[in-house]
Amino acid sequence: MERSKNWSSASRWWGRGRGKGETGSAALEFLTAGFLLLVPLVYLVVSLSVVQAGALAVEGAARQAARVYVQAPTETVAVERATRAVEFGLADYGLKATDATVRVACTGGADGCLTRESGVTVTVSLSVALPLIPDVLSLRGAASIPLQGTATQIVSRFREDL
Repeated sequence: MERSKNWSSASRWWGRGRGKGETGSAALEFLTAGFLLLVPLVYLVVSLSVVQAGALAVEGAARQAARVYVQAPTETVAVERATRAVEFGLADYGLKATDATVRVACTGGADGCLTRESGVTVTVSLSVALPLIPDVLSLRGAASIPLQGTATQIVSRFREDL
């Protein structure tokens, strides 16, 4: 018997200050707070995945462009192949190659980039826009992340066509 008295007094204490009209509002408060916290978290995950995809794209495009550059027979063909490699590398991630800037630098080559044991460095730069940013008042350009990928390859000393 005494136990039931304790429970009834506890229920009276916990029930103090509550109005009769507040029943069932905890679920609504939980859903509202959850929604307000979940939307920014989802946007953060989506934004980070877009930036990560862009970083992987420029790094992979630079690596492939440097590889095909050092294997080309002439510098004209090397530039064409490197440009095509950047286009393919960025297209794999859904990015436009026209938005990218590609720079090729040579080190150690006295007669050009494709001399034996010279280094070829390809740098791909690209700005990735954050998702769901409208293009009102040119905010899309301001809300973009600049990314850069660099790769260096050495021309083989055993090339026979040089």
